Amino acid sequence: MSIDVSLADDADEWNELVDRSQQRTPFHWFEALDVFTDYSNTTLYPFVGYKGQEAVGLFPVFSLSRGPIQAAFSPPPDLKISYLGPTLLNQGKAKQRKAEKRHCRFNEAVFEEIEHEIDPQYVHVRTGTEYTDPRPFIWSNFDITPRYTYEIDISRSPDELFMTFSSDVRRNVRRTNEDSYELLEGKADDIEEIITNVHDRHAEQGVTYDVPPSFASDLYRKLPEGTVRGYVCRSDGVFVGGLITLEDDETIYRWQSINDRDHDVPATDILDWHVIQDARNRGIERYDLVGANNRRICKYKSKFNPDVRSYFSLERSSKTTNVLKSLYDRFR
Repeated sequence: MSIDVSLADDADEWNELVDRSQQRTPFHWFEALDVFTDYSNTTLYPFVGYKGQEAVGLFPVFSLSRGPIQAAFSPPPDLKISYLGPTLLNQGKAKQRKAEKRHCRFNEAVFEEIEHEIDPQYVHVRTGTEYTDPRPFIWSNFDITPRYTYEIDISRSPDELFMTFSSDVRRNVRRTNEDSYELLEGKADDIEEIITNVHDRHAEQGVTYDVPPSFASDLYRKLPEGTVRGYVCRSDGVFVGGLITLEDDETIYRWQSINDRDHDVPATDILDWHVIQDARNRGIERYDLVGANNRRICKYKSKFNPDVRSYFSLERSSKTTNVLKSLYDRFR
């Protein structure tokens, strides 16, 4: 039986399918896709694949025009969206041959719809870490680049987990007087303050950072309560660090962060340890540090003794549109 692909027109039905997928991320919720569309100047195509009446996969795609060039993205560029791409359903009980066949047919059917609906000269997809088999993309002439992130198993006891961290993290957490700082889980205004500080840090370094503060606060307001959290560290009322996370039932994602390097309070270490304990208390098992591709940043994140996980950057373009690849270079 072939796979039929249609566009979702009901947010609740889409979210119910997202909730059933083992490959989902918080970025797949329909409310998140709506916010992405608003801030990326794109058109959303929320593709759903069916085998008969059974849903077999979701694949949100965004179309974008740049001059005469038409492009398709998942996720859209410039907004630091960590993961998106396809997420499969009802794969667990299928034998390998059947699962692969259905996976390939779903992807091929979506690719046909992308060609029909968007007719792009350039396509870029970035998957989540649970999407572990990119071969259907390779067989459809996509170029594949493996990417990496760090993940911490936070289901262990706090004492056991803490002792796996580097000595300087443990020292910073233990020796910093708790009276010298205040930690709080903030609201929309605090989330905007974190992004504003991240923007200012990038500007100091001459690096482009296109995430508007209102983008982060809209995600906070529109996603289900508790999906987006903003943690702020202050010392004597002054902002010294912040961390924005997204989460689902199993994983919390370290999305955007900033610390005041000129202040004595080691805000980043303190925030990360607080977030880990807070998430563990809610029953979350994994902490995705979101990105292990930059060697300088890896020096910090590796201090938490994480495991390396892979995801995939997938591209297909014509020879005349290779310049569009620069849209995603900043994420690498």
